Amino acid sequence: MDLDVLFVGTAGSAPTARRGLPATLVRRGGDRLLFDCGEGTQRQLLRSVGLLELEEIFISHFHADHFLGLPGMLKTFGLRGREQPLAIYGPPGLRALYQALLPVMGRSGFEVRLVELAPNEELERDGYRIAAFQVDHRVSAYGYALIEDERPGRFDEARARELGVEPGPDFGRLQQGEQVGEVRPEQVLGEARRGRKLALAGDSAPSEMTRAAAFGADVLVHEATFSLEEAERARETGHSTARGAAELAARAEVKLLALTHLSQRYAGRELRDEAREVFANTIVPRDFDRVEIPFPERGEPRHVRWTEATGDRAQGTESAIDNVESEC
Repeated sequence: MDLDVLFVGTAGSAPTARRGLPATLVRRGGDRLLFDCGEGTQRQLLRSVGLLELEEIFISHFHADHFLGLPGMLKTFGLRGREQPLAIYGPPGLRALYQALLPVMGRSGFEVRLVELAPNEELERDGYRIAAFQVDHRVSAYGYALIEDERPGRFDEARARELGVEPGPDFGRLQQGEQVGEVRPEQVLGEARRGRKLALAGDSAPSEMTRAAAFGADVLVHEATFSLEEAERARETGHSTARGAAELAARAEVKLLALTHLSQRYAGRELRDEAREVFANTIVPRDFDRVEIPFPERGEPRHVRWTEATGDRAQGTESAIDNVESEC
């Protein structure tokens, strides 16, 4: 089951020539989940993976740079004759926001289901869940964590044969936790293997809630609107410095930290270097970069760089921590 993160827009409150407004696409198997939808998100998607028939959009909070892409995207869906429902999730106030946008969007020809989530509410999905958690910003704001279920341990085919189980459907039943005759699953399965975990903090100062929600995550996507020199302004505005995000990543024991929501005053390299003084495995992805998240036993998360010429990964993609020259 593939799992990756596509950075659709990595700028802060204002776009730059190279960075669009906040939007992140998470792809797991056939599921496509969009987190935030800044102005121009549909254009960013068209430039990278195409304007997908998204089924779920998650809004972190109601500052304009995180939702102004919704009217245009929903309008385009309608013009394309979309029929399938679309669910939009967010903090309390989502319905009021949508009503305010209706005069701009007009009525859609498909169902839009609005779901206001409570802090710490979880949405159960097939093989994983999505948890909303409160973050520390100037307004009510959420981060989201995607947490996969545990997986059965490795199946010992040779041991199953020794116990008299024939290859075929019975092998599958044992792997699914069912007993076959006198043979119990624990006799042929190793220890359960953990699933993957991804945390997206949205706009936030470093907080204890984010540390708890992201603890042990394979990837933490955290904002770094400012450098340490602007720490006071970061505190005043409910944002984070690169160093603050790195200190949180270290306390949360995550594998990889991806810094986004960069102010237009930064190219990216200086924030990356500041963070790496505290947490070495830090990247500052550009728009359309990806992070692939394999199962833990198959390796570490990997930063895959976008190349505009081919619309695909750069040649010789390296491990996340080694991509030092082309991240910024």
